[in-house]
Amino acid sequence: MRVLETIKRFTEKRRAIRELSALDDHVLRDLGISRAHIPYAVNGSRGN
Repeated sequence: MRVLETIKRFTEKRRAIRELSALDDHVLRDLGISRAHIPYAVNGSRGN
């Protein structure tokens, strides 16, 4: 079961990255993130 949960989490994160990447820069700015920081935002890490 743990492997399936890991795969599910990975798939959800990849989907979120793909969806955020599809937004234009203006919308990303409104959300408070830059295009370069999308992976950090999705993975819960702090990007400087």
